[in-house]
Amino acid sequence: MNFFLVSFFLLYSTLHFYVFLKLKRAYLFGKITGICITIFMLIMVFAPVAVRLMEKAGHDNFARFMVYIGYTWMVVLFLFFSVSICIDFLRLCVYLVGLISKTDVSRFIHADRYFFVIPFVCALLITPYGFYEATQIRIEKITIKTPKIQKKVGTLRIVQVSDVHIGLTIGKKRMEQIADKIRDIKPDILVSTGDLIDGRFNKLKTSIEPLKRINPTYGKFAITGNHEYYAGIDASVDFMEQAGFEVLRGRGVNVGDVINIAGVDDAAGVNYKNNFIYERALLLSLPQEKFTILLKHRPVVDRGAVDFFDLQLSGHTHKGQIFPFRYVVKIFFPLYTGFHKISDKSYLYTSSGAGTWGPPMRFLAPPEITVIELVHASE
Repeated sequence: MNFFLVSFFLLYSTLHFYVFLKLKRAYLFGKITGICITIFMLIMVFAPVAVRLMEKAGHDNFARFMVYIGYTWMVVLFLFFSVSICIDFLRLCVYLVGLISKTDVSRFIHADRYFFVIPFVCALLITPYGFYEATQIRIEKITIKTPKIQKKVGTLRIVQVSDVHIGLTIGKKRMEQIADKIRDIKPDILVSTGDLIDGRFNKLKTSIEPLKRINPTYGKFAITGNHEYYAGIDASVDFMEQAGFEVLRGRGVNVGDVINIAGVDDAAGVNYKNNFIYERALLLSLPQEKFTILLKHRPVVDRGAVDFFDLQLSGHTHKGQIFPFRYVVKIFFPLYTGFHKISDKSYLYTSSGAGTWGPPMRFLAPPEITVIELVHASE
């Protein structure tokens, strides 16, 4: 966690320095203006820390204000950088063409003010849409035909919700929206694949009421994500249980003699001296003739467990949340979104999540609720 924070601040500070240099070249401002801009950027760099400190101190209104200001600026900065770096690459290409052809291209590569304004305007135009997209929850549906589902069961409908991040910006209103969509689907089973919460528990009690009112035929099951550990694992598990979930922490259950569901704690638990569960041993303890779902927050496959689960359900990545950040996420999690065949017997689905973390917005990575229909089929 400390390594992550140090890396984040180094990267975030570098992005601010890049923008500062672009702004300086575009407008040639004086010393006083430069100092004011530097102070503003320093405040923005430490805004995420201020949010957490204010939240822990109980100053939720100020923390929420800093979320919208600080994290909105973060998105603007990232989008500006993404567009600007593309422009810089094109400028380099034009410069090299001019160098090779011995043509004067200076007017195309030295228009610094335009090269600042264009990406900044793009960022400002995209940001409001990002707030809108974050509220447009889609229903993603996959169908799997398998002989492991009994003919008398027919179709088993499982709903996966992931990465809701109930907290400062996602509260009861958003949970009502999510719960209404889940109820309309009429699931047989509801599963949460981690990061359900992201905030102080005494402020979240009313947010779980919509979840309590969902009562699938075969029950509700959940696992921990990394944010459950950051918030406090014992209180997090208690919170999920109050919402009506059976929390699977390194154990599996046979549900109604219809399906196996196993769940493991997030890897963040290793940092908190959590007991490590070998997935293969866990899966082998379940009836092998039944369809087996493995709930695992991060879309990482334990090769020793392949072929011992039929479907792994994961989340964590948010599909990058803000395009083009997905390409950074893909470096660490190649299976960062969608449905993947792992082997002839095992598959994985990575949800883009129903909520947001950090900036309360998304861009080209809409939130989702996933419906998995397991249909009886012969061999």
